Amino acid sequence: MLANLPPLSSVTPAANTASSMIARQAIVNVEKEVIGYELFNRSRAPAEHTAATDVILLFTALSHAGSEDLVGTKLLFVNSTHESLAGGHLELLNPEKVVLEVESLGHVATTEAVARLPILRALRERGFKLSFNHTVLESAYATWMPLADYIKLDLTVLRPEQLAVLVSYAARHTKAQLIATKVETEQQFDMLKSIGISLFQGYWFSRPSVVEAKLLAPNQASIIQLINLLRRQASTDEIEEVLKKDAGLAFNLMRLINSAGFATSREVTSFRQAVMIMGLKKLFRWAALLLTASKFGTTSAAIGHTAVIRGRLMELLAREFMSEDDADQAFVVGIFSLLDSMLSIPMEDALHLINVPTPVRLALVEHEGVFGELLRLAEACENSNDQAFDHSASALKLTSQQINWAHLQALAWCDQITQ
Repeated sequence: MLANLPPLSSVTPAANTASSMIARQAIVNVEKEVIGYELFNRSRAPAEHTAATDVILLFTALSHAGSEDLVGTKLLFVNSTHESLAGGHLELLNPEKVVLEVESLGHVATTEAVARLPILRALRERGFKLSFNHTVLESAYATWMPLADYIKLDLTVLRPEQLAVLVSYAARHTKAQLIATKVETEQQFDMLKSIGISLFQGYWFSRPSVVEAKLLAPNQASIIQLINLLRRQASTDEIEEVLKKDAGLAFNLMRLINSAGFATSREVTSFRQAVMIMGLKKLFRWAALLLTASKFGTTSAAIGHTAVIRGRLMELLAREFMSEDDADQAFVVGIFSLLDSMLSIPMEDALHLINVPTPVRLALVEHEGVFGELLRLAEACENSNDQAFDHSASALKLTSQQINWAHLQALAWCDQITQ
């Protein structure tokens, strides 16, 4: 029989969601095959484009918790202010997948172009590709031209005769690929091909698709605690402990490190792996960005904290008869067992956002295997379902004393984060 324990859903909340509007427009080749996407922040007016909005746009795209992948496997073209080009957030990206769209300098170009050169060169050396508008072909930007991977030619500001001259000049003085933008008719497309342009963007190919990008926002106190640990270079054990106590932190980290936008050569399936691969410096930048980008409500459902307790309970029970690695996976099953409710999407769609091993996936979707039985047992503890409790306890060869003690430990462990 179950001991008289408080229901898991009665504890303090840990996660909620925030959202912003992000648009994505395709860039295509002559065969109209998509080679990349440009991202736009539709939550703000163009005049409000700042270094801060650059950071939030990229971070939100990488951490997006919806069914549509905003980053994908194609090139990502991102508008960047000169201030954001020096930002630490770029360290979280896979340079091979990102094209930084560098804005022109206006009337100060002659004096400022050379001063900005070291940052642009450093970005190229790190592997980022750089895109400029047609003004980079002016003499004031002579030092930038060798760095250009892409040059955009805007059909709304350039006449056909100007386009032909610029295409010829760019071919002689740069190695850049040319992208014609604002293409709206087949006649324009045919003309652009005839003068040697090979990449295109505009309404004739596709209109920007707008996505409500969702963030699973962790508890603000959890992020601050993580930042403080990283500042004093705490141990991996201490850092992992904080990550495991907040479903929002856990999801965001696994989402980022396994995304196409992050330079990871192998699948990461545990929080310890994630901490070791990212390192303290990148983790600190990530946590600081999460604190900046997330919008926190005053109240939210207790569902995130419930998931954390499930994870801890399942981990403690798994240690009774499984290896340490398997116990880690039991925790993953528990903490992600309510992703569908947290994100308001089906579990199978939620699992497309993160990489989990097959036994974990089967447990989350079908309640199959030993992890699935542990999940049933955790749910029985929540719901005070004696029949399900007895069935799962028997199947796992666990005693009521073992389970109730683990349940109490899980509650106490999770309460520490809210004190």
